[in-house]
Amino acid sequence: MRDPVLTGGTNLTKAVIVAIALATVGFAAIQYKASVTGQPIPGNISPVGVHIAIGAFMFGIGMVIAGGCASGTLMRVGEGFSMQWLSLVFFIVGSVWGARDFNYWKPTFIDGSVKIFLPDVLGWFPALVVQFGLLMGLFILADWFSNRKSLEK
Repeated sequence: MRDPVLTGGTNLTKAVIVAIALATVGFAAIQYKASVTGQPIPGNISPVGVHIAIGAFMFGIGMVIAGGCASGTLMRVGEGFSMQWLSLVFFIVGSVWGARDFNYWKPTFIDGSVKIFLPDVLGWFPALVVQFGLLMGLFILADWFSNRKSLEK
């Protein structure tokens, strides 16, 4: 999301959306085969709860302060941006602190939360339609945003 806002370019955004779509095909095939044969579904089906909202809020604040996410910070450190070293230090401190407090968060918030696996809720075909529909919508939005920016010039 950084590139469309800062530079108006959406090539990387669209490439990530296509990569997620391709990964969805592979993961869905593996998971569907497991469900049909009665095996446990591979992958991590994580609970959804208040811990997600709190983590997303904290992550968003950190991204604004740092000027990007963790991968962006690591990329900029490698490019020689000295201000990102400070972000990296606090990224490490926050990760260590989070790992230390995980034993509090897990039983308090995570264990009691509901696990949602979209194919169990909607069925396999509708779940894939929703997934690909959302990805297509994001791709069209990114393409529109890029075209809009180029028309303004």
